[in-house]
Amino acid sequence: MNKQENKVWFITGASQGIGLSLTRQLLQQGQMVAATSRNVTQLQQAVGTYPQFLPLALDITDETSVAQAITQILEKFGRIDCVVNNAGYGLIGSLEELTDQEARQNFDVNVFGSLNIIRAALPHLRQQASGHIFNISSIGGMSGDFPGFGVYCATKFAVVGFTESLAMEVKDFNIKVTAVMPGYIRTNFLTAGSVVTAKNQLAEYQSTRESQALHQEQINGNQPGDPEKAVAAIIQAAQEENPPLHLLLGSDALQLATDKLNALQTEFAQWATVSQSVDFAVEA
Repeated sequence: MNKQENKVWFITGASQGIGLSLTRQLLQQGQMVAATSRNVTQLQQAVGTYPQFLPLALDITDETSVAQAITQILEKFGRIDCVVNNAGYGLIGSLEELTDQEARQNFDVNVFGSLNIIRAALPHLRQQASGHIFNISSIGGMSGDFPGFGVYCATKFAVVGFTESLAMEVKDFNIKVTAVMPGYIRTNFLTAGSVVTAKNQLAEYQSTRESQALHQEQINGNQPGDPEKAVAAIIQAAQEENPPLHLLLGSDALQLATDKLNALQTEFAQWATVSQSVDFAVEA
């Protein structure tokens, strides 16, 4: 696939961050883009006017809203080629601090919202026997070593998990699937509008408060990852005949993933005898 071949992209959560950068780059390249936000006016103002741009108001947690968006995209463009499940938000709080409602809401948006999009888009991708689904996870979907980010990491682990299964399920339909795992990308992800903190904060959780302060006061605005380069990598993956199932974005993400794999390998080796001890004995 070359850069000149036009595709129809469907991007959720496009009024800011990676979603906005991706929408802009694609439109500048002449691609057709249907992009969504809970605030369509904000989206239109952020992106501008393009003849091949379809801004949509969408609540990804509402199946009716998702179905309506899919219908509007097909009415305008006739097909969908790339689906980018980007909408989501961060949640900071220890597992004890976060209420059931706070945790479930994070899963509703970060996990079930993407599943709503996938279920609605797949019949059309299957019918045309082509397509590429990008599910935006995080390096926090591979490593949970972030105090105060347990529920958020759990949502991103879930995204990686269902992406891996989805890839196996749809490969016979010539549909490609990629879990995108960014490290620290310099967007507004850590600002008040994109991250929620626990309402019930306990003083005992010093490491969580330190992690929260570190992310909001020091890392925010100083992330090493360039969002424009990050979305260029996603676009490149969409052009590949054999795209990656896991796409790490950023040197920090690559290092954290490598450290996690090495730690797992070491731990598995240390406990291999115990692991193997649960098998039924094989009779000679």
